[in-house]
Amino acid sequence: MIKIDSSNLEKVKPPHGLQLHEVRLHAGFLPDYLKKIHDRKQGFYRVIDDSSALENIKKYAASVSGKFKSVVVLGIGGSALGALTLRDALCSSKNPVRMHVLDNIDPSFIQEVEDAVDYETTLFIVISKSGGTVETLSQYRYFKSKGAKHFVFVTDPIVGELRKIANAEKIQTFPVPPDVGGRFSVLTAVGLLPAALLGINIDELLKGAREMRDYFLKPDFEKNMPFQLAAMQYLLWQKGKSMNVMMPYSQRLFRFSDWFRQLLAESTGKEKKQGHKTLNVGITPINALGVTDQHSQLQLYSDGPNDKFFIFLKLKNPGPRLQIPGSVTFTELMHAEMAGTVEALTQCNRPNIVIDVDDIDAKTLGALFMLFQGATAFLGEFFGVDAFNQPGVELSKKLAREALKK
Repeated sequence: MIKIDSSNLEKVKPPHGLQLHEVRLHAGFLPDYLKKIHDRKQGFYRVIDDSSALENIKKYAASVSGKFKSVVVLGIGGSALGALTLRDALCSSKNPVRMHVLDNIDPSFIQEVEDAVDYETTLFIVISKSGGTVETLSQYRYFKSKGAKHFVFVTDPIVGELRKIANAEKIQTFPVPPDVGGRFSVLTAVGLLPAALLGINIDELLKGAREMRDYFLKPDFEKNMPFQLAAMQYLLWQKGKSMNVMMPYSQRLFRFSDWFRQLLAESTGKEKKQGHKTLNVGITPINALGVTDQHSQLQLYSDGPNDKFFIFLKLKNPGPRLQIPGSVTFTELMHAEMAGTVEALTQCNRPNIVIDVDDIDAKTLGALFMLFQGATAFLGEFFGVDAFNQPGVELSKKLAREALKK
């Protein structure tokens, strides 16, 4: 389903590129890093085997099928980006259920969604792992006060404000496993429930994730694509490529680059101690869209600071075969423009790889989620940090609460 073409890294002149033997030199770290990831007891690669949780989601989706014209997701960050990615990648404007994702508390945005839905035929999915996310709780209380009737919660199985509300008001809930962090939670009920309500085949989604998980768990460098990707990212970071630009040549995958942006930023951006020194490490993610951003960002990427690593996502079949009168198809035009962009950056000594994907279906998207989750877990070990915490985010939440009290 997925192939990583890293050949352009070897075409880029030193010191900006990478030779394959440089990457292979780090193959010996693979078994140790796998052990360290296992020792962290994170469930993102185990939860996809939870058949009971899967069946509960499918049963619920079947029980409400045809009852709702709209679904509104109330969530932010990892509680929203997975649903947005799944919706935009796998659903069309003709989908019988329309999904809105309120991933911000901008009052204009809230008003737009409120004006677009009928409370009688709308289901609100309230998603917060902790159950205490102030933005999400505020949205819930607002819509509840305005007369919304149909709610389902996705939250901690035992504790938290949402759990208390659910117990008191007999609201259907689905658990977020305690060992799965928000930005790694797309393959739990956080992403699977919205997907199932949209009619997406979540069995296939998890099947693709399991296939990639098998590569992730192999101590064989030649087969472990997530480790290979992480090694490239880390080695290029050491060469001064402190930014990763993900540029899908597919409108349907633009939200995937949004999802990747949070995953990489929160997982690698850390402060750590090394002896008596304090080090600040991490990779800054940038999302771009082909061909759109050839006209808005490419000048900087070609002639600006050489501090970026480019990850292109190429779809063999990006959509219907639409013929340009007297010319080629739009697919052929898109592929030609991508080839030109990739070659131009290579000639400008900008390191880049191309991830080839045959098509975007549920199975392939599940594999892509696991590829980048696995690579990010390995990146944490390369950097010597915990890829699964976010102390900087927690500080901002604390300060926001203090500001509200004042």
